[in-house]
Amino acid sequence: MRSEELGVRNEKTLTSHYIGTLALEAMLIEVSVTPKPGLVDRNNSGAHRDMGFFTFIKSAAALRDCFEEFARAGENFNENEIKNLLPIIRKIGIEAEKKMFEATGGINTHKGEIFSLGLLSAAAGYLSKNKISLTPEKVTQLASRICAGICEKDFAGAREKYKKDKKFLTKGERVYIEHGITGIRGEAEAGYPVVINAALPALKKYLSQGLNLNDALAFTLIHIMAEAKDTNIISRKDFDTAEKVRKRAADLILNNKLTLEEIYKFDRDLIKAYISPGGAGDLLAVSYFLFRVL
Repeated sequence: MRSEELGVRNEKTLTSHYIGTLALEAMLIEVSVTPKPGLVDRNNSGAHRDMGFFTFIKSAAALRDCFEEFARAGENFNENEIKNLLPIIRKIGIEAEKKMFEATGGINTHKGEIFSLGLLSAAAGYLSKNKISLTPEKVTQLASRICAGICEKDFAGAREKYKKDKKFLTKGERVYIEHGITGIRGEAEAGYPVVINAALPALKKYLSQGLNLNDALAFTLIHIMAEAKDTNIISRKDFDTAEKVRKRAADLILNNKLTLEEIYKFDRDLIKAYISPGGAGDLLAVSYFLFRVL
């Protein structure tokens, strides 16, 4: 794929170090946003008993260099077939997960963000090196091309595994088989439509209204929860629970009831029910990263 096919050329170049720093910033900002229904924030551990705010800080710090490496992989990629970048990214991702587990004592804090922010960092690195205009749309479109076919490939054979013994299925495979939901892989392959069409417009709107960054992101999270089919809720609970959470978030927006007070109430209810919309939290980090990468 020629770089000219991806968009307007731009003389501004972001270094891999800068892109990696933005990814780290996105992780730290995401965990710091308060309140976040059912998720770890500065007030509480959400619907989690094995992790807290400082667990996420330690994990993010351990991952800092990994995101610079993702971006550098994009910078250094010069093949014509952009999909060949994916195996390189995944190799870096495997090592990043090891660092995360070492820092947290085996607790999964950032697996979803390693995938998405790693993919997007590589895309940003590629675009910047080729002096292509860095916009959220260009970054996500390239990410989509990098992981084209990922769902078909990764879920191949899942039905056979399901027939033989369900215990060998991953959580993602189980959700796909039982509900046809592709999760973060599908979101990435589609170019992160929830982020582009819902989250970023909401974030820009709330900031333009004078909200501080914390509150604007807290409100933005509700927009994400109203749109995304959260596989974390489905795997920990069930599909009906995920739909109830999604509809409650949508109701707050549609009926002009979206306030910090309502989000705090939402948080208490999800904690009590042990419900964690972790997928939405990951997309909040993605939204902030794309907002900052302009």
